[in-house]
Amino acid sequence: MPLVRIDLMGRRSDEEVDAISRAVHDAIVTAYGIPERDYFHIVTEHPPGRIIAQDAGLGFERSGAVVMIQIFTQRGRDQAAKQELYDGVAASLGRVGVAGEDVFLGYVENGPEDWSFGFGRAQYLTGELAVPGGGGA
Repeated sequence: MPLVRIDLMGRRSDEEVDAISRAVHDAIVTAYGIPERDYFHIVTEHPPGRIIAQDAGLGFERSGAVVMIQIFTQRGRDQAAKQELYDGVAASLGRVGVAGEDVFLGYVENGPEDWSFGFGRAQYLTGELAVPGGGGA
């Protein structure tokens, strides 16, 4: 059950926002085999100049259409699985018009004790929810 934050610069139509969110979700579903309904996204649009994303010395320029993504998920996936996810997110976003240089992704791992789905309980710890794949949501 990844939690995904997507930050967008500039105004986009509701259709564009939905397409970006769906593209990211579809890539996660494909790479990690999570259920389709494990869809938890927070999408925030920012005025121009409120997202700063330079090239980190890689020699390319981003446009004003940068998409910054943070994926919070349970630990346990290897480097190959993460790379498959990164490739999938970039490809999926490319299909909805987001250039590869405008995709910035940060990946944060945690454990079953770090999730509460409501009622003040950590449902993976209480047994109300099974820990997916023995630890990798």
